[in-house]
Amino acid sequence: MNLSIDFLDETNEMTEKAIEQMEELLNLAQKKLKISEPCELSVTFVDNDRIQEINREYRGMDKPTDVISFALEELGEGEIQISGANMPRVLGDIIISTDKAQEQATDYGHSVERELGFLAVHGFLHLLGYDHETEADEKEMFDLQRSILDEYGLGR
Repeated sequence: MNLSIDFLDETNEMTEKAIEQMEELLNLAQKKLKISEPCELSVTFVDNDRIQEINREYRGMDKPTDVISFALEELGEGEIQISGANMPRVLGDIIISTDKAQEQATDYGHSVERELGFLAVHGFLHLLGYDHETEADEKEMFDLQRSILDEYGLGR
């Protein structure tokens, strides 16, 4: 595997099986996207209160959301890229609200596992520069998400 993932469960709700599934899913996404170089990222599971704090601090939106991604390859003003031989590509951080995942799974009528998988893939694609600001970009990103989830067995 070329994808190294650090998982942090601040909720103490995620099972070992759920985390293994998430790791398999993200590795499939990397393979499907033909990213061959070693990559690193982190996935943190939080509750609605914590993701609301993060959303307020970093996005200026004082409400809980389902997933937030911090892409480390998008350099801010005055930042420099650190790279070197034998260093993995550091993609960034994905933060997922397990509370929102449970709410949305109920709203959409599918499993929590499917919703967590969707949020992980969605966050992963954002780390890679995919977005949904335009109709064309949204179609590309959502088609790719659907394809990855279907191939893994988490389709709707």
